[in-house]
Amino acid sequence: MTALVVDDDPVARALIETFVTRHPALTLVGTCTDAIQAAGVLAERRAAGEPVELAFLDVEMPEMTGLELAEALGAGASRPQVVLVTSKEEYAREAFDVEVTDYLVKPPSYGRFAKAVERALARNADAQESAEPDPAPDPHTLFVKSDGRLVRLDLREVAWIEAQKDYVLFHTPERDHLVHTTMKALEARLPDAFVRVHRSYFIRLDQVSDIEDSSVVIGRKVVPVGATHRAGLLARLNTL
Repeated sequence: MTALVVDDDPVARALIETFVTRHPALTLVGTCTDAIQAAGVLAERRAAGEPVELAFLDVEMPEMTGLELAEALGAGASRPQVVLVTSKEEYAREAFDVEVTDYLVKPPSYGRFAKAVERALARNADAQESAEPDPAPDPHTLFVKSDGRLVRLDLREVAWIEAQKDYVLFHTPERDHLVHTTMKALEARLPDAFVRVHRSYFIRLDQVSDIEDSSVVIGRKVVPVGATHRAGLLARLNTL
C-alpha cells in the first residue's frame, strides 16, 4: 500500500517515516508538515490516478487537525485509509467517528505500528474482494432436476433436446434426462451452439451430420425441421 505521513513534529514524523520504509507492505510516497499540505498532495495523486492508500495523520496540527482532514476526505474508493497518531488518548472516540482504521498513541512501538498496518491491509483485501464481480457461470454447464436430484449436464455432450408435453428430454450419449420445464424457458438458458429447428426440438449444430429439406440427421436420430425454423437454421450454417 502507498503511504503518506503527516505530522508537524519532526521527531514524530521521522519515527513514522522510518516505520513505513521498514515495513515490506508499504511504500512511502510523501511526507507533509501540516494537514493543508497533505490535502493538496492527496488531491494531486488522486487526480493523477495514483491515490494514496494509507495516511498516517497527526491529530494536533495548526490550521487544520488530522481529525478535520480525515472528516474532509469523505467516502469513496479513492479515500485513503487513515491511521491517526497523537499523544493524547482522549481523541480515540472522535477518531472512530470519522471511520479511521486505527489510532496510535505517541510514541508507538514498531509492533503496534505493524498491527495497524495489518488492519489496513485486511480492509484493503476485503474491499478488493467485494469489488470483484462474481465469476460468470459456465455456459456449457446446466444443472437440471432429474430423478429427484440435481444433475450436472455438460451441454457439449447434449446432441438434441426434445419437448414431451410438460417436460423436455435432454439426450446425451450416456442417458436421457427428463426435466420438468418448457421449451420457451429453456431457450434463454442454452448457449449459441444450440438452434431451435422445430417447436419440439433444439439441436446442437456441431452434432449434425446431414441436412435434408425437412429434417436433420444427428447420429441415428432424424430430427424434423419446421417450416418456420428452416431459414433460421440455414442462417447459422457455414455453407459453400
